[in-house]
Amino acid sequence: MADDSFRSVRIERDSVGHYTVHNPRGGTIPVGGDDFSPVELLLAAIGTCTAVDTDVATSRRVEPTTFTVTVSGDKVSDQETGNHMENLAVTFDVTFPDGDRGDAARKLLPRTVKLSHDRLCTVSRTVERGTPVHPSIAG
Repeated sequence: MADDSFRSVRIERDSVGHYTVHNPRGGTIPVGGDDFSPVELLLAAIGTCTAVDTDVATSRRVEPTTFTVTVSGDKVSDQETGNHMENLAVTFDVTFPDGDRGDAARKLLPRTVKLSHDRLCTVSRTVERGTPVHPSIAG
């Protein structure tokens, strides 16, 4: 039986400062230049992870009228602690149509955002826990 918990991506160099990220299902994301930076991908991963959790739960009640998530933070260059992000914030701007179903989705929204942050979103949970990263060289 395959291990369903293992995740990976492969990054290939296209040219100096330009890369393509590949997932096992055939998806690709360009990185570098005018495309996404690695920090933007980190922010996107945090926001998308919690957006998916929240969208799935609230959309069962009613389709949102608007659904936008903004993720921001400050990139810090520090001689002692190295480069890192601080003040990460995830802001939901979601509206639902009027009516009972919209009311139900509006009522559920704060709870689903909190549940995603506190328990479900693997990305933000990993960032907050400070999980070590182990670099190595193949060969």
